[in-house]
Amino acid sequence: MAYDLSVINYRTIRDPVEFILESDETYEKNVEKAAEKIAENLKQSPIVLLAGPSGSGKTTTASKISEALEKHGIKSNYVSMDDYFLGVSEGVTPKTPEGEFDLESPLCLDIDMINDHFSRLSEGEEVDVPAYDFSAQKRSDRISKTVRLDKDEVAVFEGIHALNPMFTQKHPEAFKLYISARSDVVFRDAIVFKRTWFRLTRRLVRDYNFRGASPEYTMNMWANVRRGETTYISPYKNTADFQFDTSLPYELAVYNETATKLFSNIPEGIERYEELRKVLPALQLFGTIDQSMVPENALVREFIGKKKINWDDLY
Repeated sequence: MAYDLSVINYRTIRDPVEFILESDETYEKNVEKAAEKIAENLKQSPIVLLAGPSGSGKTTTASKISEALEKHGIKSNYVSMDDYFLGVSEGVTPKTPEGEFDLESPLCLDIDMINDHFSRLSEGEEVDVPAYDFSAQKRSDRISKTVRLDKDEVAVFEGIHALNPMFTQKHPEAFKLYISARSDVVFRDAIVFKRTWFRLTRRLVRDYNFRGASPEYTMNMWANVRRGETTYISPYKNTADFQFDTSLPYELAVYNETATKLFSNIPEGIERYEELRKVLPALQLFGTIDQSMVPENALVREFIGKKKINWDDLY
């Protein structure tokens, strides 16, 4: 799928509120379809595996699927697979061919514990989900939550490696969902903004807003993130029971002001420098939509943050 730059810029100026509402409605319809399919699969398994590369909007999508499942009378329990991270240490963390810690590898996760929890939850048993302390780079002494599934309950396990065969081959009955920003932006049949740049821009804006990360830090990680996607995530996306696109045609206009500043200084010599330096001029092809126009429950809020607005003031 591709968005037309001319249409985006026209609607950014002409009717930004309607543009946002229509785009969000398309995304919400896909969320509802996913919930319907999960409900249909509940007789086979109460386990839902939600995967997608970094910047796909997995956290918001998992929350919205939970809300949609409630309409079907199904309670949803959210579990982040990041909490099963083993920690960063010599002899535990896998390494890249260059000898550096490979933090994108699924082997960073406690594979045995995850599979055990899938089985026990499917059998109605209670499990204690661990908690990972990212600041200390080790597993916490506390647990993050205790989960037990009653009838008409599911557990949604969200993580970049959720569709890895180390999980899916042992639990083929689990419902598998893959999401990503999968649309390019074109102008006169030429791609002017790549689909992967949607996720890079989301990640850069989110890391800056919520994680105190400099743009240089996030951009330095991008090459390894892309390698991880190509090696560990993309090969398994077609095993999903349902896939959908989380990109929104209006979102680049919302990020534009912040993202332009963040992409203004790209460290020379950085890996993938030639790609990264093309993003700024591509962003400058788009107009700007004020962030206050974005509804509080929109997917885009995962990256720009929450802010209550009065919609009557926008008309």
